[in-house]
Amino acid sequence: MSPKFFLDKRPHNGLSYEDYRQKTIEFVESTNPEGLEDSERSLYDYTKLNLHRSKRIDRVYKVNEEFRAILQGITTPQIWMVLTEDWCGDSAQNLPYIVKMAEENPLITLRIMERDKNLDIMDLYLTGGKSRSIPKLVAFDEDGNELFQWGPRPKEAQDNVNQWKESGLSKTEFMEKLHLWYAGNRGKALEQEFMWILCEVDECKEA
Repeated sequence: MSPKFFLDKRPHNGLSYEDYRQKTIEFVESTNPEGLEDSERSLYDYTKLNLHRSKRIDRVYKVNEEFRAILQGITTPQIWMVLTEDWCGDSAQNLPYIVKMAEENPLITLRIMERDKNLDIMDLYLTGGKSRSIPKLVAFDEDGNELFQWGPRPKEAQDNVNQWKESGLSKTEFMEKLHLWYAGNRGKALEQEFMWILCEVDECKEA
């Protein structure tokens, strides 16, 4: 049975990437950070930094040919619902790649749902059954049947984070290392995971 939020067309009415990016730009440009409380200032600073990160990926990333064939081999409509927030560093490092992937096939519609405005949906897709980790992508067919999930970061990145935590690094230290990993990996791990995922849902037949 399709989830009620899908029947209510909430994902369909989510933000396009263009609208999401424009909303973020307007927030950064219209906000005076000097007037913010410490916690708000931190979120503002993260959002501003993430905007630069995502712009860089938007500018340089191109889907590789093997993966393009798989994406273009999708023959039935899909909607990719992404739960996220613009202050999320993992989102800035992954969402632009996912957007470029979706753009390879007009049958894929990507819509962004702001997590904190849609906690009832977020709580259906918790990481490890307890964490509202983002970004979280859930793909559906046009009838609302779930096709696959992904998130909040590539497995290789998560394995690294787990190892850094176990070694005693602080969050500041391991997050710095994580973003260095993202910069060096340039979306390759993410591409590979999506290739595997799409093959598992039988989208490699046309590749």
